[in-house]
Amino acid sequence: MIYPIDIHTHHRPVHPGRAIVNCFPETFDPQPQEYYSVGIHPWRAGNSFRETDEQVRLLTEVAHHPQVIAIGEAGLDKLTDAPLSVQLAAFEYQARLAMETGKPLIIHLVKAADELLKVKKELRPQNPWIIHGFRGKAAVAQMFLQHGFYLSYGEKYQPESLWTTPVERLLLETDESTVPIETLYEQAATLRHIPLNELTETIGQNIRHLFFTR
Repeated sequence: MIYPIDIHTHHRPVHPGRAIVNCFPETFDPQPQEYYSVGIHPWRAGNSFRETDEQVRLLTEVAHHPQVIAIGEAGLDKLTDAPLSVQLAAFEYQARLAMETGKPLIIHLVKAADELLKVKKELRPQNPWIIHGFRGKAAVAQMFLQHGFYLSYGEKYQPESLWTTPVERLLLETDESTVPIETLYEQAATLRHIPLNELTETIGQNIRHLFFTR
């Protein structure tokens, strides 16, 4: 079985199955041997939760699809135009759907840490919550790690944050970047002063545990 090494991308991988491709509910078109995350991005939440009705309906339909191995990216973003109350409603819906399906939740987060932690405390999820594209400082990383989150790093990040993230909570992704995922693994291994094959194997174990053990 082929497992992904890139947990979040908006590009189809060169080799099928080597990445989790993110898409919107209405653009989900599963291809053979590919893996997907599907969600309602906070940038698309609209001015009222009713505006997301069609996205919610479609997401509910595809959430149980065997090639959908994660829900999201869902999230909270205080720099976008959608009202935070609408974003929270959409996020909580997706968080509950991820809990129901037992699939990881991929999270987009911008300047809304307190709100995110409040929702997590209220829902008490047993499924993994992953903050994707993490760029925060090491102290912020440690705060999220203490609350049980996994952190996924892309092309841009604070080196100290990646260096201090326990490898069993560490993931890598390309997101919208065109940098090959293999390059990000090489850079992370160099930063952490460990052999590339050791980092690759450990993150591979994380991925198999998070996405393939239901």
